[in-house]
Amino acid sequence: MRRILVTGAASGIGAAVCQAMAGPGVALLVHTRKNRAGADAVAEAARAAGSAVEVCLADLSEPDAADRVVAEAVRHFGGVDVVVSNAGFADRTPFASLTDAAMAASVEAIQGAFFRLARAAVPHLKHGSDPRIVAVSSFVAHTFRTDVATFPASAAAKAATEALVKALAVEVGPAGIAVNAVVPGFIRKDAGAHRAVDPAALQAQTARIPLGRIGLPEEVAAAIAFLASPAAGYITGQLLHVNGGLAI
Repeated sequence: MRRILVTGAASGIGAAVCQAMAGPGVALLVHTRKNRAGADAVAEAARAAGSAVEVCLADLSEPDAADRVVAEAVRHFGGVDVVVSNAGFADRTPFASLTDAAMAASVEAIQGAFFRLARAAVPHLKHGSDPRIVAVSSFVAHTFRTDVATFPASAAAKAATEALVKALAVEVGPAGIAVNAVVPGFIRKDAGAHRAVDPAALQAQTARIPLGRIGLPEEVAAAIAFLASPAAGYITGQLLHVNGGLAI
């Protein structure tokens, strides 16, 4: 049984990751902050594919939430082999308008959540099979141009997460744990989801992507599934961009 914990899994990339990795011989812990209906739908689909599935709700910006989420996975499945840290949100507030509270919210929900989740999971991953940690970053930490939307708070938190990925990869490499990040570009949102960029601006920015379109959650999920697989055992400390050429 490959035991997989996916945060932010009720919709979008997280839901696509669960779909990509579900199947016989897989146990999934589907995490969401508050979208229970979405998480239940993802869980139902994963069960139909043959997985053992549990749903967990927690706000990972809270100091003890990551410990509780990892403990849930261990309680239900006896351990953890893969952690996919996907939960977070985008904040497009301009630098000059950012408040201390808004900046702290991005840091805690993205950088802090990854830090605490990885810290809680590593002792269990050391006893796992082909253990993996995959963080979901964003193009906003790499693309700074006047023709592309900027997200100062999100960019800072995602860049810090990427630094933690690299540092952690060095520290836990001797234990056989591979740690990487996937860096999505503009990715299609679920119907009804909040959009941080207005449609007209997104259309103009899409025209500047070499592949000429926004990406699909399934395309990001495929990259994550590969990095989480036994086949990716000699890849660690890397950033895999899935952006259609946006940040070449």
